[in-house]
Amino acid sequence: MNEHEKINYVEFPAVNLNATKNFFYEVFNWTFEDFGSDYTAFSGQGLDGGFYKADRKPIPENGAALVVFYSSDLQQTLRKIQLAGGVISKPIFAFPGGKRFHFIEPSGNELAVWSDTDA
Repeated sequence: MNEHEKINYVEFPAVNLNATKNFFYEVFNWTFEDFGSDYTAFSGQGLDGGFYKADRKPIPENGAALVVFYSSDLQQTLRKIQLAGGVISKPIFAFPGGKRFHFIEPSGNELAVWSDTDA
């Protein structure tokens, strides 16, 4: 449902759209709708969005936004990310409210996963 002045959609650059689609399908079971060869969209994931063909990779250290997933089983999600070809850029660490780790997906976007449980 669209809400006035609320975040509605997010777009990420992707160096390799197919590898990115495969990664998010394998780890999070996302499905995609392609709009030409340079754009693909996802929906129903807490926030709708898409990936567009790009040559650059934004990273939080350079000021890019960090998108954070929630997991009720941090270790299991970490393993799934590694098995799907993701790179762990910051191992699990504690912070006020829980634990989290950062990862880089095949197109170079850095994201994070957090949990408020010990799992």
